[in-house]
Amino acid sequence: MAEMIGPRLYSCCNCRNQIALHDDVISKSFQGRNGRAFLFSHAMNIMIGPKEDRQLMTGLHTVADVYCCDCREVLGWKYERAYEETQKYKEGKFILEKSKIVNENW
Repeated sequence: MAEMIGPRLYSCCNCRNQIALHDDVISKSFQGRNGRAFLFSHAMNIMIGPKEDRQLMTGLHTVADVYCCDCREVLGWKYERAYEETQKYKEGKFILEKSKIVNENW
């Protein structure tokens, strides 16, 4: 039955463009700019902005904002580089803000 419905995924809250699979959630206990955020191993149908260094709660990181490729809504960011050894696991991963994504096929 699950195959008939399709995979559980997250879509852009603005235009419903498919952004990420539920199976790619690493953690639901992150903080975004506007509240709770999820850490994903992959994201799709996005555009990635220019890299910049940002001082986040867990230290200095090089990040790039992530946008929906259809409506250009800012959804979160991608970790490009972590300067602290304990944060290296975030490199190449995506933060998507809970307020910017909606559940599909649940």
